Amino acid sequence: MVFKSKRPRRRTTGITLLLVLAVVVQLAGVQTVLAAETQPDLNIEAQSAVLIEAETGQVLYAMNKDELRPPASMAKMMSEYIILREIKAGNISWDDTVTVSRTADATGGSGALLAEGETYTVRQLFENMSIFSGNDATVALAEHIAGSEERFARMMNDAAREIGLSDGAYFINATGLDREDMSTDPASLPGETQISAHDAAKLARTLILQYPEILEFSSTTVAYLKPNDERYKMTNWNWMLEGWIGTGTDFDRLFAYEGMDGLKTGSTTRAGNNFTGTAKRGELRLISVVMGAETRNSRFNETKKLLDYGFNNYEKRIAVLPKTELPDLPVAPIKKGKVKEVPLVTAAGAEFIVTKSTKPEDIVIQAELVAEEQLVAPIELGQTLGKVTVTYVTPIGETIKKEIDLVAAEPAEKASWFTLFMRAIGDFFKNMFNGIKNLF
Repeated sequence: MVFKSKRPRRRTTGITLLLVLAVVVQLAGVQTVLAAETQPDLNIEAQSAVLIEAETGQVLYAMNKDELRPPASMAKMMSEYIILREIKAGNISWDDTVTVSRTADATGGSGALLAEGETYTVRQLFENMSIFSGNDATVALAEHIAGSEERFARMMNDAAREIGLSDGAYFINATGLDREDMSTDPASLPGETQISAHDAAKLARTLILQYPEILEFSSTTVAYLKPNDERYKMTNWNWMLEGWIGTGTDFDRLFAYEGMDGLKTGSTTRAGNNFTGTAKRGELRLISVVMGAETRNSRFNETKKLLDYGFNNYEKRIAVLPKTELPDLPVAPIKKGKVKEVPLVTAAGAEFIVTKSTKPEDIVIQAELVAEEQLVAPIELGQTLGKVTVTYVTPIGETIKKEIDLVAAEPAEKASWFTLFMRAIGDFFKNMFNGIKNLF
């Protein structure tokens, strides 16, 4: 890491000059990083793709990541989000019973295990939706929550805005089916469902961070809607799950991936073959999205390329430790205090996801003090006296900045008038002596 600061001086002009120079040097360092490292060509055979780190949301790889496309059943991630949100809010419970409607029964596509008039718990239907991608189960849950799938889709659109998806992210139903394949037409919602690869990654990240229990469902390889009845067997469409390892199946032999525990597949003629995957190895959890792959198999092959690239080339790097003194700005000068300076420490730490080849100088650290008029005693322990800005430019050209407060590590009491008076006299004679000395 490169520190762009100096030990503070008492004069405002000196501090200002140093900070200006720090900004200039920092910008020069950023340009150097951008020129030195760029995103590799992974030869992803799909229409769009993105790879992010789950904790920070940092983009590690991108290809047409903002292009709006039909997500197919990946739209169910938003349905899962709303259902889990409603459970957490206490509006519904896992043990609620749901009666399958004629509309849910008539919903085509994946699933097709339900019949009109049957009753299931919310948990059973959620398993059907998240493991087996059941369209009928998804509609049944949507109706249970909102009264109709159309009203539920409006909830999905509201949630898209709330969690920060792109302006173009849009849902017309709970399942991701194309309009022509729906059993009822959502008249108040024109057009078709569409999201970008980056939208899907953001949605998956929100789902995992806010409701980590989703991974208990998405990592299940096989379940039964009705116990031990092969007619109601639900095999997960995610053939990359780590749970397939050692099963002796084709999934084990061809696709199973260490650390893979979610999240959602999706396929239609219009959408092509999509997959939002997530895997964790050590402290690093990655989320990948592939949209518009040629075949069901290829969406998993392209996902492997993305995840291999992420795990092989990226790591967490601590740039600034919490409660730590910065070498080049260890103290702040204080006016009218019993002491003339106060030691500084960082209020928090700063961590980045960086390529393993990242050099310390590629992370630029700039420190500055608050305005001089705020550096006046009394100073409380933990009072903010400065700021640290840590900057890293990723291989895709994204500039990431994190700001941390610099706080007083010790309090500073206000000096008495007599102490300040005697200090002023001492400074006067000291300055006069130095002036006379400089004459010779």
